[in-house]
Amino acid sequence: MIVVSDTSPINYLVLIECQELLPTLFERVLIPEAVRRELQDSETPEPVRQFIAAGADWLEVRPAPDIPATLTHLDAGEREALALSLSVGADFVLIDERPGRQAAEAHGLEAYGTLGVILVAARRRLINADEALDRLQKTNFRVSPRLLRSVREDASNRQPEI
Repeated sequence: MIVVSDTSPINYLVLIECQELLPTLFERVLIPEAVRRELQDSETPEPVRQFIAAGADWLEVRPAPDIPATLTHLDAGEREALALSLSVGADFVLIDERPGRQAAEAHGLEAYGTLGVILVAARRRLINADEALDRLQKTNFRVSPRLLRSVREDASNRQPEI
């Protein structure tokens, strides 16, 4: 299974020390150059920059293919992640921001975000969802209380979807 990730899912999974869920759930995780640059930016939290500098063997950086005109309204990481997903025939794209998720769906891509990764991992009993979500809430991750409640309830009630 091939997945392409935008910046925020990797950023937040590293911050809550759950980045190893990605190679556990997916065969290959690809990121475009723009995402690598964003993860190395001086404004990015130090643990995330250290993670990228260490070079996880399961994370593959790829050059971005041509960007479809329909993606120009997105930021560089989102544009390149979606273009890369389309070019490699990714099974999923990991993206948190609503405009990026909407663009992914408009291009026929299945999109999951940080919460989706946590939910699937919890359903597979790889992590405790409440603990992961509590750590996530201590970051600057934005989520509505209603959605957070829903994810907490779903984590123990349904079978894995990925």
